[in-house]
Amino acid sequence: MSETAIVDAPPAAPTTTTAAKPLAVENLTKHYSVNRGILSREVAKVHAVDGVSFDLGHGETLGLVGESGCGKSTVGRCILRLVEPTSGVIRLAGEDVTHLDRAAMRPHRQRLQAIFQDPYSSLNQRMKAGEIVAEPLVNFGRKPSREEIAALFERVGLRPEQMDHYPHEFSGGQRQRLVIAKALSLQPSVIVCDEAVSALDVSVQAQVINLLTELQEERGIAYLFIAHDLAVVEHISHRIAVMYLGEIVELADKRDLFEDPLHPYTNALLSAVPVPDPEAKRDRTIIAGDVPSPLNPPKGCRFNTRCPKVFDRCRVEPPAYREVKPRHYAACHLND
Repeated sequence: MSETAIVDAPPAAPTTTTAAKPLAVENLTKHYSVNRGILSREVAKVHAVDGVSFDLGHGETLGLVGESGCGKSTVGRCILRLVEPTSGVIRLAGEDVTHLDRAAMRPHRQRLQAIFQDPYSSLNQRMKAGEIVAEPLVNFGRKPSREEIAALFERVGLRPEQMDHYPHEFSGGQRQRLVIAKALSLQPSVIVCDEAVSALDVSVQAQVINLLTELQEERGIAYLFIAHDLAVVEHISHRIAVMYLGEIVELADKRDLFEDPLHPYTNALLSAVPVPDPEAKRDRTIIAGDVPSPLNPPKGCRFNTRCPKVFDRCRVEPPAYREVKPRHYAACHLND
């Protein structure tokens, strides 16, 4: 296999008990207040995330997909405690960290790291690359040796002599590798990857995806892989959750979701994935209209204003999110 070829599929994720899972999210909600007037009174709420639930096992990747503005990045930021959740529960290895203050949350940050879309903005431009990778260890009271940092550089595909370079001296793909090395330094059990490869060109995307998969096999890391590119998500994920307007509308094992989607929105997303064969034809499902405002979500099913299969019940009754088939969850009245 060439260096830039994406692996066909990650190995099967091991089964773990609920209590032992590195991450569990229950009914996570995040609303933003809209205030107006001299007294700054609340006049509305932005429903960014509404009742999202999922978990992650050791060595498992959950792909979180959806259109821009659906709330998937807000889910990641709530889990990282970069924004305060409105309600719900976030558990790391069974421990509730939802409302811990900054001091109490600090020990948990060693096992919870992030890789963001733009590596350049997440790197300190005044620090050398070696100092950047060592910084998390220093923050937690350890002074790593130069050899230890060099080993991290080599593991992510960078040369040890690059430890003395500054971020602007690296290419985009190399900077993302540098961010990965920084995240690995604390040996986390969970990494939130928020559009981690979307800013890279296709060949570099493949290299970074292969690197993440290899590291997962070696260390049993759980990834929450947030992306809008279903073709990329298909290669790296074990399970996939589809979000629409703040809610998860479908969650299933990768193969089940691609072969038998149970929600019209998922079906529309899959039909838009490009086919590598220029002569191949695919039936496209066209979604009409724009995504409704999260300030005023539609009554009933939130997808009813755009759904090609909508009927009267969809406009008045929210569908229950339930297990339609084994390990395959969906929220759609068509499944009744």
